[in-house]
Amino acid sequence: MFEWLGENWWALWLTVFLAFAVVEMLTLDLFFIMLGGGALAGLIADFAGADFWLQIVIFSVVSLLMIAFVRPVALKHLRKGPAEQRTNIDRLIGQSAVVIEAVTGTSGLVKIGGDVWTARSTSGTLDAGATVQVTKIDGATAVVASTAGDSPH
Repeated sequence: MFEWLGENWWALWLTVFLAFAVVEMLTLDLFFIMLGGGALAGLIADFAGADFWLQIVIFSVVSLLMIAFVRPVALKHLRKGPAEQRTNIDRLIGQSAVVIEAVTGTSGLVKIGGDVWTARSTSGTLDAGATVQVTKIDGATAVVASTAGDSPH
């Protein structure tokens, strides 16, 4: 069997790629898939007739380049997107809210959708009943600003 493996390194590279792909599906980190890309480069190098030591070098270089250059771009694109694709609290940014209890730079309450959130203002004091816009979520606090039609005190 070891003799066969020595003549067919492509099987090792394919197995390594599949293992990294499975780990990536479990972690969703976009790290192991970059290593999988390196394993595919090693597989291609084997098919091109490269020696095993060169395949390892190609695997290493391609993996490092993908981690350094492809992963940050991929993560950036995953984190930004249209509002309908945002999830969890990121969806609240840009939403309208109604002030329930006067909002100042340090405290207050707003209702976003059907939920009541603690809030703080970036644009002065906002009176109860005013419509505001969520500009940021900071922990469990909505950071809000007055909309164009409402003027803060």
